[in-house]
Amino acid sequence: MSSNNEIMPNERGNRPPLFRKMNYILMGVGALLLIIGYICLSGGKVPDDVFDGEIFNTRRLVVAPILMFLGLVTEIVAIMWHPKTPKTDNE
Repeated sequence: MSSNNEIMPNERGNRPPLFRKMNYILMGVGALLLIIGYICLSGGKVPDDVFDGEIFNTRRLVVAPILMFLGLVTEIVAIMWHPKTPKTDNE
C-alpha cells in the first residue's frame, strides 16, 4: 500500500514532468522582469572625479528595485506552483 506523499507513475510507467508549460512561462516572465530591472538600474559612463546627479533619479531608486523584486517573486512562484491534477478512481 502506498502513502499519499508518494509520486504515482502514469499509465506508461513514468513519472509526470516536474515543471509544466505554465511553470516555464512564469520563469520566462520572471527572468524578463529581472533583466529589465537590471537594465533600469544600470548607469552611464561618468568619470570618477565628476558628480552626476542622475544616480538619484526615480528610475534607479524606485522602478528598478520594484521590477527586480517582482521578478524574484515571480521566479519563486514559478518554481513552487504545481497545478492540481484530477483524482482518478484508484486514489
